Amino acid sequence: MLSESAEIQVRPGVEDDLKALTDLYNHYVRETPITFDTEPFTPEERRPWLLSHPEDGPYRLRVATDADSQEILGYATSSPYRAKAAYRTSVETTVYVAPDAGGRGIGSLLYTSLFDALAGEDLHRAYAGIAQPNAASERLHARFGFRHVGTYGEVGRKFGRYWDVAWYEKPL
Repeated sequence: MLSESAEIQVRPGVEDDLKALTDLYNHYVRETPITFDTEPFTPEERRPWLLSHPEDGPYRLRVATDADSQEILGYATSSPYRAKAAYRTSVETTVYVAPDAGGRGIGSLLYTSLFDALAGEDLHRAYAGIAQPNAASERLHARFGFRHVGTYGEVGRKFGRYWDVAWYEKPL
């Protein structure tokens, strides 16, 4: 299934996307507290992550590309919320948009595609952790029916300071 908006297409992520997805993620590793990873990855180190998101099932990877250049503009995933069996009907979702592609509705296109893909899965809840502050991510999640359920204070340390993470949930 292909979703599109004038010049943006959304599709499942594939192995050929690995380098571009790694480069995009590494921007957030190096430059922001949005992810709590602190060291950049090589594409080979990210391969298990990519392979853990097949085209079907509850753990998906959706990629937004420029319709003409096929440049990756962002991605969204659903991943296991926790490893224990009773959590299988819950997923953690996330969106990353290329730093020069913000404000074009890419996050919304990605989440629309992701949640459409998950509609037939045996899932009950989606969760999202948002490092604070991040008003744009909070607005995106609110548009998709997530509600704030709590905040972990100073749960991660990066760039020499502690960061809070606000948690949001959405019924599926």
